Amino acid sequence: MKAIVLDLGGTRLKLGIISGGNIIAETVLPSYSKNGLLPRLPDVEIAIHKLLQSTNTEAAELTGVGVSIPGIVDTKNMTVLSINQKFSDVVGFDFNQWSQKNWGIPTVLENDARAALIGEWQYGAGKNCDNIVLVTLGTGIGGAAMIEGKLLHGKHFQAGCLGGHFTVNLHGRKCTCGNTGCVESEASSWVLPELFKKHPDFASCKASGEALLDFELLFRLASQNDKVAIEIVNNCLDAWSAGIITMIHAYDPEMVIIGGGVMKSADVILPYIQQKVTERAWTPWGNMEIKAARFTDEAGQLGMAHLLTPNP
Repeated sequence: MKAIVLDLGGTRLKLGIISGGNIIAETVLPSYSKNGLLPRLPDVEIAIHKLLQSTNTEAAELTGVGVSIPGIVDTKNMTVLSINQKFSDVVGFDFNQWSQKNWGIPTVLENDARAALIGEWQYGAGKNCDNIVLVTLGTGIGGAAMIEGKLLHGKHFQAGCLGGHFTVNLHGRKCTCGNTGCVESEASSWVLPELFKKHPDFASCKASGEALLDFELLFRLASQNDKVAIEIVNNCLDAWSAGIITMIHAYDPEMVIIGGGVMKSADVILPYIQQKVTERAWTPWGNMEIKAARFTDEAGQLGMAHLLTPNP
């Protein structure tokens, strides 16, 4: 059997056809997420039809449509309850009606970090481990937790997936979620330009003449011993470490998996966080294993396809 998967990212919509744990066809569209998803659905439908044609896939072969979403998802009623500053029109949207109308198949929805955790658990860095925390570092900070092989959802479907909004600085920046000093408001892509520009020595920093102030630039300048970049890197690493330690204390995993585009600098990030966790996490049973995600872009799609397999 095959599945259609749709991963809603802030900048990209990733669409694929998955069979037997393999992505057999995929395409990417710009998301224009601040304008909502619904205006993009006609383009999404066309792209999916092309993928089905290219793989000679008939509707009878499909188990469903798996949609991973960067928001709080009611996985019982398959609706989006809340989402922050992107795709705001998906709240309450009937995805199942949409998929039934187009292909005669059901939709399964899940938070994007939880979907990525399932992908890593089944096919990646978390294989053969049933107690996992996953953290994604990027535009925002995502999180998910699995305990004894079960995804953590909670009464209101927000358990485990709000790790990026744990407070790590009581006097920190206002976050888009309404809290102050979240991991995300201290050390994510959207706050990085502010971290640069508000640094008192920014004018003398090599980044001052750059149009794009991103993590690739940050870690590159830090490797060149740029003072400002080193301070910002250390601030981010400390914020990420504090958030991960809190997640370890909250969920008692065997393993923490870190993913996201920032992990191109895993050679710097992993040893630093591993040291902080070893020093500061209360784990009397032993040292927590900190691992890089195996997948860069595919984990969420693979996770959604797994959710669509009969009796996963």
